[in-house]
Order: sequence, then C-alpha cells, then structure tokens
Amino acid sequence: MEAGYVGNAYQKRGYLIEDFRVFHIKDSTMEPIPFHYHDFNKIILLVSGHSGYIIEGRSYDLVPRDIVFVSAGEIHRPVPDMAEPYERIVIYISPDFLSRLSGDGDEQLSLCFKMAKAGSSVMHAAPGQTHDILYHMDKLEKAVSESGFMNDLYSRALFAEFMILLNRAILSKEVDRGHQFSADEKIVDLLKYINNHLSDDLSIDILAQRSYLSRYYLMRRFKAAAGCSIHQYIQDKRLLLAKNLLLQDGTIQQISMQCGFKDYTTFARAFKKAFSCTPGEYRERYMEEKS
Repeated sequence: MEAGYVGNAYQKRGYLIEDFRVFHIKDSTMEPIPFHYHDFNKIILLVSGHSGYIIEGRSYDLVPRDIVFVSAGEIHRPVPDMAEPYERIVIYISPDFLSRLSGDGDEQLSLCFKMAKAGSSVMHAAPGQTHDILYHMDKLEKAVSESGFMNDLYSRALFAEFMILLNRAILSKEVDRGHQFSADEKIVDLLKYINNHLSDDLSIDILAQRSYLSRYYLMRRFKAAAGCSIHQYIQDKRLLLAKNLLLQDGTIQQISMQCGFKDYTTFARAFKKAFSCTPGEYRERYMEEKS
C-alpha cells in the first residue's frame, strides 16, 4: 500500500503491521519520490550509488556506508542519482516495539533517533571501525527472509542486538555524526518552532512576524524548502500528534484542543480524511488490539 502526493498534502507512504521489516533494495531506474512521512521509524544504509536526501528542510548528499535515520512523522524525500544503481538496506521499526524492547530504564534503543534529530540525520560508518554493525545488519536482513526453527524469535533477537550495537557505536564515536547538510536555516528554525508549539496559534501572520519576513515571501520560501504549504505542514504535524495522544488518557475533545484545533468538527474531519477513520474509531481499534 503506497500513497503518493496529492495536491499540497504530504501523504503517509508505506505500511508496517509487524514490529519491524527489513528490505534490501537495488533500483536501476525509479520514478521521483514525493515528500512523505511514515508512522514508523526508518533506518537506511546506502550500499552503493549516490543520493540526495531531504529531511525536515535539511538536504544531505549520501555516499556508500552512510546511515540515515528518519523518525516517525518526519517529512522526507530521497533524491537518488540514477547514473548508477541505487542500492540500500532499509529497516522499518515500530516506535512502540522499540519502547517495549527497551523497558522502563533510562537507556532506550530509540537513542539513535533522538541524537539524529538533535544533530545530523545522517551518520557515516567508516570502514574498519564499524564492521560489527554492518555485519549484523546484513545478518538481520538475511534472517528475516528465511524460515526455520523459531525464526521469528531469532530475528527479533538479532534486531535487538543490531540496535544495541548501533547505539553503542554512536556513543563511542565509531560512527561519524558530523555529516554536513545544506538548509535554509531560517525555515529549519521555523520548522523546529512549529513542532514545539503545535498547541499554540500558528497563523501565517504570527510566523511571519517571528521570522522577520513578509507573509507572502515566507510562504514561497517555506514551500521551496519543505515541499508543501505552511498550513498543510502544520495540520499534518498536529494530526500525527493527535494519533499519539489518542493512545493515552484524555477525551477526544481535549486532545483536539491540545493539538491546536479550534473546534472538534474541524479536527474530526481532517483526521478522517488523513487516516480513513474517525478519532474514536482509531482509539477503539487500538484498545481492541491491546486487549
């Protein structure tokens, strides 16, 4: 189930019904991929070829052995150079599964995604220093495609081992975290502000005043950097926040206010259009799965 780009709206792309999935993909040709987001976290290891990668307004140039971290809800788009095959290993990861694997302690397997969001979303696995990570990534990719005695449990064990090794390598600086990127810093700062203030009034006039730009220049500059209108970006981020809050306590009306929607009807209509179900149906489905 793949969703594309309709009008100005970012669309959810891909799906994940398991705790994690692993793909080894090699494309010699491919259609342009639009800006999109996922409900899950994603790790990409570039095996061969070259590609650009845009994540939340920041543009990266990828080379083999680069590792890309895309957190759930981050707007992104690959821009591969198809002069040579674009080969990568991709892992889809349920945030809930990472949390369950980590338990309630201070150390979390999601640390690598938090560090990527705080710094650079792309890290480099230098030859010689990170053999264990790449070896285990390849081992995991092969294991999930096989069958055998307790293969599901074996694959989960390999996944946990891979995530532990990856986080250890980042913390011990075996992985280079200083990947350079280009960005419209004024827009990147604005994206951060929006994500940290989703419950506030985020009108174009307020954002333009904060950015010291005219509203029309800001709208053009924002769309060029982020791939869609300010209004659509804010609404998508508010809806993603609502999905997370619906899995917690609180009435649906309270959650709609927390996410910056001024009235419940607008929230419910936007939620159903984005996710093909009402907020109440989404919460009910989650509770049924949990029980």
